[in-house]
Amino acid sequence: MPEESRAVIIIFGGSGDLASRKLYPALFNLYRRGVLAEHFAVIGTARRPWSDEHYHEVVANAVAGAHADAEQVHAFAQHFFYQSHDVTDADHYITLKNLAAKLDDQFAVGGNRVFYMAMAPDFFETIASHLKSEHLLTDAGFNRLIIEKPFGHDYASAKALNDSLTATFDDDQIFRIDHYLGKEMIQNLLAFRFDNAIFEGVWNKDFIDNIQITLSEAVGVEERAGYYEKAGALRDMVQNHVMQVLSYLTMPKPKSFTATDILTEKDKVFAALRPYDLAAAKANFVQAQYVAAQIDGKTVPGYRQEEGVAPDSQTPTFVAGKILLDMPQWQGVPIYIRTGKRLTRKSTQITLTFKPVTAPLFSQAEASRPDSLTIYIEPSEGYSLQLNGKALGTGFDVEPDELRYRHDPTAAAAAPEAYERLISNVLEGDQTNFTHWSELSASWRFIDAIQAAWSQETTMPTYPAATMGPKAAFDLLERDGREWFWQPRRVQLAD
Repeated sequence: MPEESRAVIIIFGGSGDLASRKLYPALFNLYRRGVLAEHFAVIGTARRPWSDEHYHEVVANAVAGAHADAEQVHAFAQHFFYQSHDVTDADHYITLKNLAAKLDDQFAVGGNRVFYMAMAPDFFETIASHLKSEHLLTDAGFNRLIIEKPFGHDYASAKALNDSLTATFDDDQIFRIDHYLGKEMIQNLLAFRFDNAIFEGVWNKDFIDNIQITLSEAVGVEERAGYYEKAGALRDMVQNHVMQVLSYLTMPKPKSFTATDILTEKDKVFAALRPYDLAAAKANFVQAQYVAAQIDGKTVPGYRQEEGVAPDSQTPTFVAGKILLDMPQWQGVPIYIRTGKRLTRKSTQITLTFKPVTAPLFSQAEASRPDSLTIYIEPSEGYSLQLNGKALGTGFDVEPDELRYRHDPTAAAAAPEAYERLISNVLEGDQTNFTHWSELSASWRFIDAIQAAWSQETTMPTYPAATMGPKAAFDLLERDGREWFWQPRRVQLAD
């Protein structure tokens, strides 16, 4: 059995969608596994005038499912308490402090506090300031802050936000969640790279021709237009998720599997990002926005027709780019990235294409293809290794063969979800799977240059829904004599 954690967890935004969809199910799974047991309490705060009883119903509905035991759900919900809260009102923080102190005694948590900002980032600075001025941090136990993205909208705003948070919390008390770092196959990247001799020795510029990272979504903006209009694909996906995946793929081997040593090696990657001036940014990064298309006899609306989107919106829903690292082991190896909404299929995957054999033994060399390794992050999880082999028959024709492995879907579904892993890490005080300010500052500086180049553009390129982006995204690789490894066919939409 895992060791039980003790804490009062205060969720700012306890009535919100994130709390219901992700946080309450994650906490419930920790409860079922014994990470949370008797010595914890959760305070949900928001403007809505809920009672504790209504809050219990909300929590119970959020965690109810085919495998949820009714008595266990009821017992779990009894650890939840609600306070109607105006984050700008100092008096409300006094009430919150008193409630937390009461629950600290009731559940014997030893003064441990976790503050979770699950609401609009506009309020992060205000909340942190009041936590300090109204003395909500305790001296008896630990104090830890969890914040969601977006962490700023450019370097200047990110630095201002970081400065405001570190005025209340030490940096090692701040846990900046990037839920991609909680995904099974992202965490598996380090084991795959550094615990397999056949890959560790060839994971460098001498053997790898290029790396491709694809984060493809089939859905449109849905109900997130208010947020997405301010962010767009570059800020929403590239600055955080893509950059973190890139760092795991290219970081040197750490001395040990500890937060400090992993951060040291990741920092080397972010420091090595080759900066772009305006001309280079325009040449190496592509933006576009999806437009309406007929799919299986149904009209899929374009981004500008989505509810809450401005009819003249210049927000990109697709980004493709070429990134270079100025570090010895990756000098000259292009890293191609792409992400977007309303693409052909949902998939997050990584492909490393190896350099071809310099002197093929067989004369049918044109039939062979460079070896490639693909790592599937979601929705399927696993690997495939494409090699060249002899075709069946009396001749010596060469054809591609594939070695495949996939996690069993049932076992994968039963594994801890990203938020469950990450909240567990916070309770343990383990910063390994979280984003640090040094990484954020470097990635924002890189992204700001691209954003500055795009701000000079007067028109927004487009791509039809259910395709893999604009032609310019394919041209980006073709001019280097390469192509996107994954070029999926559209899957028919369900009725």
